Amino acid sequence: MATELPDLIETEDQLDAILTKPDSGVLESVRELESPLVVVGAGGKMGPTLAVLAKRAAEAIGKDLQVIAASRFRNPAARDWLEGQGVETRCTDLLCRDNVSKLPETSNLLYLVGMKFGTSVDPVPTWVTNTIAPMHVSERYRGCKVVALSTGNVYPNVPIATGGCSEDQALTPHGEYANAAVARERLFQYYSRLDSQANPTVLLRLNYAHDLRYGVLTDIATKVWNGEPISLDVGYFNAIWQGDANAMCLRAFRYCESPSVAINMTSPSIYSVRVVAEQFGNLLGRTPSFSGNEQPLALISNTDRMVERLGRPLVSLETMMRWIGHWIQTGGRLLNKPTHFESRDGKY
Repeated sequence: MATELPDLIETEDQLDAILTKPDSGVLESVRELESPLVVVGAGGKMGPTLAVLAKRAAEAIGKDLQVIAASRFRNPAARDWLEGQGVETRCTDLLCRDNVSKLPETSNLLYLVGMKFGTSVDPVPTWVTNTIAPMHVSERYRGCKVVALSTGNVYPNVPIATGGCSEDQALTPHGEYANAAVARERLFQYYSRLDSQANPTVLLRLNYAHDLRYGVLTDIATKVWNGEPISLDVGYFNAIWQGDANAMCLRAFRYCESPSVAINMTSPSIYSVRVVAEQFGNLLGRTPSFSGNEQPLALISNTDRMVERLGRPLVSLETMMRWIGHWIQTGGRLLNKPTHFESRDGKY
């Protein structure tokens, strides 16, 4: 199934349709999955469209795949939208072992739970969410294939000339959030290597996902549009379209291993904040202003393993920028959740 991309995106309904349209790789991967597919942490930025992508892929190939989305669903609209798309929902608190025990059986689990922002103010909820929840879920689903979303923040900042951290890089990150994310990975690694009922696992180290309503590109475009200075303290970044990241999550099940394997999930290219801001300036008819200077180190990832196993992203930087620029110009709704990509000290 070819994925045709529009020149511009005008509405959230159109955006959601693009994010949930399966390509041939997703169809092939979903064909291999046993029912049900359980998605925990499905109420966040990626979860709803990922669950619906799986459901639409199953419908496209005539497969009876039950997709169950579990979350606290602090945003009731996300739950209503999921159910309207044929995805079943469960309202659950993964910090409660009894709640987790009541989740449906499955042999394929997508784990999207995480907490990042607010860590510098109160790190306790971040540590609790990123340790107790994965432990409860891993114990509940012993012997299950797990695709767990992690983050590129587990890596240290490295020189731009290196091309980014590979999956074999020692995990020596900055800040409490990143260290809590390492703890989350260690728990999944532990349950992936047990002698009895190990969980074959893929850890997907994501940075940074985008749709039009959030992401580094949206942060930069918004500052250009509003005439706000753009920090160059972190002058380089990776970026991936959320639809591509969703597709890779589903394709990753065939690579679940025991012990677990990590795969960086982001753009093969590294982008310059300054260059991107100047390009947005051209798109938006504004002149960007900057603060600070580019440093020789940045949080960047090498994607050789991703390209080999999961393929390349289909949506280019140029396409994302064109879509986002138009979205900003026309007053499209934003999530107002800045990435804080410019943080060098790991405080979020």
